Amino acid sequence: MNNNIYEIGLERTNANHVPLTPLHFLDRCAEQYPDRDAIVHGNLRQSWSTTRERCRRLASALIKLGIGKGDTVSILAPNTPAMVEAHHGIPLSGAILNAINCRLDADGVRFILKHGEAKVLLVDREFSALAAAALEGLDNPPLIIDIADTLAPEYELIGEHEYEQFLRQGDADFPGIYPKDEWDAIALNYTSGTTSDPKGVVPSHRGAYLMSLLQLTDWGMPRGPKYLWTLPLFHANGWCFAWAITAAAGTHVCLRKVTAANIFHAIEAHGVDHFCAAPIVLASLATAKEGERRAFSHPVRIRTAGSPPPATVLKAVSEMGFDVEHVYGITEASGTPVSSYANPAWNSMSPDAKARLMARQGNRAAALEGLYVADPDTMRAVPWDGRTQGELLLRGNIVMKGYLKNPEATERAFGGGWFHTGDVAVVHSDGYIQITDRSKDVIISGGENISSVEVEDVLHQHPAVLIAAVVAQPHPKWGESPCAFIELKDGYAEPSEAEVIAFCRDRLAHYKCPVRVVYGALPKTGTGKIQKFRLREMARSREAITDLASSR
Repeated sequence: MNNNIYEIGLERTNANHVPLTPLHFLDRCAEQYPDRDAIVHGNLRQSWSTTRERCRRLASALIKLGIGKGDTVSILAPNTPAMVEAHHGIPLSGAILNAINCRLDADGVRFILKHGEAKVLLVDREFSALAAAALEGLDNPPLIIDIADTLAPEYELIGEHEYEQFLRQGDADFPGIYPKDEWDAIALNYTSGTTSDPKGVVPSHRGAYLMSLLQLTDWGMPRGPKYLWTLPLFHANGWCFAWAITAAAGTHVCLRKVTAANIFHAIEAHGVDHFCAAPIVLASLATAKEGERRAFSHPVRIRTAGSPPPATVLKAVSEMGFDVEHVYGITEASGTPVSSYANPAWNSMSPDAKARLMARQGNRAAALEGLYVADPDTMRAVPWDGRTQGELLLRGNIVMKGYLKNPEATERAFGGGWFHTGDVAVVHSDGYIQITDRSKDVIISGGENISSVEVEDVLHQHPAVLIAAVVAQPHPKWGESPCAFIELKDGYAEPSEAEVIAFCRDRLAHYKCPVRVVYGALPKTGTGKIQKFRLREMARSREAITDLASSR
């Protein structure tokens, strides 16, 4: 006999238990703020009532094509109104949203379409040729819907349908299909491939809902923000800001091309007050030409993640008037579950000292149930000494369901009941974590571990360096030694290799300093991350030479 009084007559019903999903944000926003700007794109200003109607039409039209639960619908587009609408309309059809990195090559797009078994592909006209090349060789190619965005370059359309005509086939009053189980998949997101081939990450409706609200509470976003889409929407659904901005009844300010000039223009023209950006975008703001910059009097807040940002860049952007917060993001957690809260006590410090503290990743947000830095083999926590390295481990409801069609990788990732991020970190005495490297990027030279991030941070202090990346190259005596790849700021001549090495030696232990410097544009993912696996290939391509043995 059950004697627990709290289990009698207190069952779940439709009145008190609704599966969590970010899709409900759209109705609430359209009902309460029907005339507020939902989307701004060039001269287009689209209200929330119109946006809901278009999202419903998209869902309805997909269902009329035969799309249903468990089907993958892909989209290849930059940050445009169609991309925002897809994040609501595609899941409202019961299908799985797959936003593809539009900076991939044809082989990369083809892999995703095949692996995800896409039934429909929406394609911005700028990427028609890329899509056409990707479709070659597919046994079951998806149906193509062209997006003739008003600001897109004129390219040939390749699809069976055009997006605006396709929407007209849908029902404006279609209520949408909501998940019966919040554990159902909402999206399929592929990792950036900075260290290997991408994996298909599957977030749940529950995880996306919680991450969306986490973004609002952790950042302290006000109602009705004007959010600029500098962060690619194809990157973990824009860290779930695709739905978070809707939940906040904000305005999605679209941006086809991310440049410093376009960002400053959007701030001035549209009153943008929030955006997210990779460190390389921050570097472009810090080095923007005088004619590109615009003064702004209202607060403009930035969240940056993707790779550890140089303290020098954080300082420079802060001095321009931006309120910058450093966060830690990962596709497998649908966004940024860790943020570096700026302690008011730091305000009395020098700008350089404060920038170094801001460069740390920080502490876990409220909707992340567990954060742990530990030895990945013993699962023993590292001491809070700011020196002892371990792997960053996460646990919580925002963590992915797993990797699509890859149970072995999923099992490895969840070993010991924690998600293994593959990021190497330390914990400082105040509890703030700091990423020191990816596990694959640690350089082991003569038995000593060298953090590539530490060397990069020193390189970024050189006045000519826009962005730097450090990887291992073979060394006949030490096994490995650091090789620096450097992208220069506009207008700066190449410093000699000896000058750069000497610059590092003045600031680092000699064994940590690069023994080789290579100049040129660095290979990047669509989210601005440096593709270090390509740099490692380049570093290995040069045969080791014997005179390196005397370099230390």
